[in-house]
Amino acid sequence: MTSKYRPLDLSRTKRTSLAQRRSKVQTEKLAQKWSPGGSLREFLDSLPRLLASQSLREVIAALGQSRRQGRVLLWGMGAHVIKAGLSPILIDLMERGWISGLATHGAGSIHDLEMAMVGHTSEEVGDALKDGTFGMAEETGQVLHSALEEGMAKGWGYGKALGMKLLELNPPYLEQSLFAAAARREIPLTVHVAVGTDIVHMHPSCKGEVLGATSYQDFRLFAAMVADLQGGAYLNLGSAVILPEVFLKALALARNLGREISPFLTLNMDFLSHYRPEQNVIRRPSLLGARAFSLIGHHEIMVPLLAAALIEEEAGL
Repeated sequence: MTSKYRPLDLSRTKRTSLAQRRSKVQTEKLAQKWSPGGSLREFLDSLPRLLASQSLREVIAALGQSRRQGRVLLWGMGAHVIKAGLSPILIDLMERGWISGLATHGAGSIHDLEMAMVGHTSEEVGDALKDGTFGMAEETGQVLHSALEEGMAKGWGYGKALGMKLLELNPPYLEQSLFAAAARREIPLTVHVAVGTDIVHMHPSCKGEVLGATSYQDFRLFAAMVADLQGGAYLNLGSAVILPEVFLKALALARNLGREISPFLTLNMDFLSHYRPEQNVIRRPSLLGARAFSLIGHHEIMVPLLAAALIEEEAGL
């Protein structure tokens, strides 16, 4: 049986002029070749004006404008940011006025505390799990829980309580602590705990009512900053679950209370794309008028790059 179909005749197709066709890539957007000895500003200018590099430019410009206008620049981060060695970068940004508030979860507070106390953190989980010692460092639990109890008695949240305790103890590596730096500068640093996820929850001095009260105090403080986000920005650095969920609830509270948030900017930075940041930091805020950006790459490269670009923006070079 012969098929009724024959190759399509293309002689009558309608064609357009290449010169008149709309295109997304033009010569002026291409990358520029690099010359030895160039500056960071020249490097940033040499990047193609396309895709992620163009997003980076837009984020830098928007954050610079928000800072000049005195708007809220709220940063959330997962614990890996500390483990990737980036605390000095964030402390410098605090000192320069690029961070109005900082948020993390329980693991972030643990790694920050251990770095301040002894100058090292992040144990080998597999080895310690085998011999039953995983998460059982005495000083980590003792200092943290005493800080929270003392802080709760003074009406402080988790983040301020830990920061003030570290300032009081003045451990050998205090200059590496985000919590101490925030407390010293009176910058809100909030901690959002998921009970049972942190090694200090196995410590005999852990009290659920103290964890709950101080972390809930911090949630309310975080929500107050989100409610004041109009014209500002929220950046999520490497938190795949907890902080995107906390941010969404704080955003919902702000709208429930009639606060106008738009316009604002959101940025998610991580080395992988995850569902919750994609939804709660990018897609859902964009429904409220946010300019939403996502930059994928390793923290130990992307965070210093962003920080250096912001410093260049500040210098106006």
